Amino acid sequence: MHRKVYAPGVAALLAALLVGCSSGSDGGAGSEDSKPGDAGSAAAPAEPGKYRTLPEPCGEVEPGTLDAMLPGLKEMEDAEQREKAYEGTPTVTYDTDRRVGCRWKVESSGASHHLLVDFERVVSYDGTVSDDDRAAEVYAKKLRAADLPVPAASDSESPASDADAEEGDKAQGGKKDRSDHGDDDATSTTAPATPPAGLEPRSLDDLGDEAFLNDALTTTGSATRHRTVTVVFRTSNVIVTIEYDEQPGRRTDVPDSKEMQDKAVELADGLAGEFDD
Repeated sequence: MHRKVYAPGVAALLAALLVGCSSGSDGGAGSEDSKPGDAGSAAAPAEPGKYRTLPEPCGEVEPGTLDAMLPGLKEMEDAEQREKAYEGTPTVTYDTDRRVGCRWKVESSGASHHLLVDFERVVSYDGTVSDDDRAAEVYAKKLRAADLPVPAASDSESPASDADAEEGDKAQGGKKDRSDHGDDDATSTTAPATPPAGLEPRSLDDLGDEAFLNDALTTTGSATRHRTVTVVFRTSNVIVTIEYDEQPGRRTDVPDSKEMQDKAVELADGLAGEFDD
């Protein structure tokens, strides 16, 4: 009786089919594990801020501007003291890559004037939040501290964002939105007088990405009145603060809001223009 000669071929074919089915099954499982688009599903890192460095603050204010804002400066008789007064005094910070400032002070028989210029470069500690967005949150906190309404876009700031911003403040020398004008400030109280209509604290247009002005009249323990005009503006991830203070020599004198505001805003416009160049 003859044997069938095709049996080995059938066995080989079945083996091949089994191998193919096994391979297809493994491939299917692998396809489920590696879902399409996984490689690109991770969020791209947030954009860094436009500015990586800060200007030298004591050199940013022109001598002519100092003459206008600090009466009595150019009349100082001692040439050495006058030169130092023009140069200003750098503020102390822990990280000059992140925060720098300069202050000027001139005392005369008519009044004492102080000027502070502060530059803060905000860096986000969260890879999903851009430096600009974090700077906008820091700016919003300053706006609230001045009792001005925060734009709707900034109302979504979370407690976590506040904590991150405070960490940034620590890295940049600590939070300090007002200049130190001496021990008198410890006993100062806000006077009831408010600036005339149109000169009240407000947001400013056409100055950086966003800006505001604050105007506070205070009375020291000796009943001497002094006015502090503050202009804050943000351009990308840098926040610039200008504080301009006048304390008259006579207790009955009250510093003029419009004159001080005009000078502070003019200086802010000039500084903002330097960033645009």
